[in-house]
Amino acid sequence: MRTDDLPDESTLYDATAGDAPSAKTYALRLAYDGTRYAGWQIQPNGLAIQEVLARSISKAIGHDVVVHGSGRTDAGVHAQGQVAAFSTPVWNHDPIKLVRAINRFLPRDISVLHCQRVVDRFDPIRNALSKSYRYTIRNSNVPDPLRYGYHWWIPRELNVQAMQKGSAKLLGTLDFKAFETLGSNRKTSIRTVQKLQITQSDALAGREITIDIQADGFLYNMVRNITGALVEIGRGRFEPIWLEECLKSRQRALESQTAPARGLCMMNVEYPDWIYLDSDPNSSETTQGV
Repeated sequence: MRTDDLPDESTLYDATAGDAPSAKTYALRLAYDGTRYAGWQIQPNGLAIQEVLARSISKAIGHDVVVHGSGRTDAGVHAQGQVAAFSTPVWNHDPIKLVRAINRFLPRDISVLHCQRVVDRFDPIRNALSKSYRYTIRNSNVPDPLRYGYHWWIPRELNVQAMQKGSAKLLGTLDFKAFETLGSNRKTSIRTVQKLQITQSDALAGREITIDIQADGFLYNMVRNITGALVEIGRGRFEPIWLEECLKSRQRALESQTAPARGLCMMNVEYPDWIYLDSDPNSSETTQGV
């Protein structure tokens, strides 16, 4: 791999020396295949993406860092728009070179896509305006062996129109307690779903159904529980109006399962413009926000 476009290590700040410069905060946009990880958050019982990323950043810049993420994706969940932030007094080069430096040390199932300097008090969770997820279902007679790790295979034909009617019941500011997995410690279960779109396209020996959902925040397993409920409607077990009953009762039927983690992908996190620093609208390499 070419490394001639990376800064010389001699130009990095020595953290043991005196007169330390003030730290700068950077936001990274990440993509990863979550198959072999125990989720985003560092934990004692498995390898976490947060741990691998922090270790790789430390190798790239020469000192330990604390990395904060925009969402705690579960084991097996993927991402192409996770946002992570860290601070360092070391880096005095273009953020694009920081992308390349970190990617040198990352495994091939994790990649930094973009990097941008942000305000020092940037919080990837609290400063987010909205988050977007996509759930993918393969509705076909036979499984797709090449993409099995990235969708939920359902052989029985689903009624997509009924699922679409049901999804309309979940738009707006509502109490989503029925779609929260037990054990969550959130102060409130009220969330605003800004978009919930179900589309289908031709795929190997069948079709692919995608569920795109955007909200101001999500409860624990909310997207996977909503997907499981929509699939029950697609199977004909419940009518679309059943979702209204779930919202009112704050419970859903035991028959409604939580969709498998492998079909879920974190797509994007939206932030206000004021968090970004050093943006260059004429640059093709830097981004106007992660």
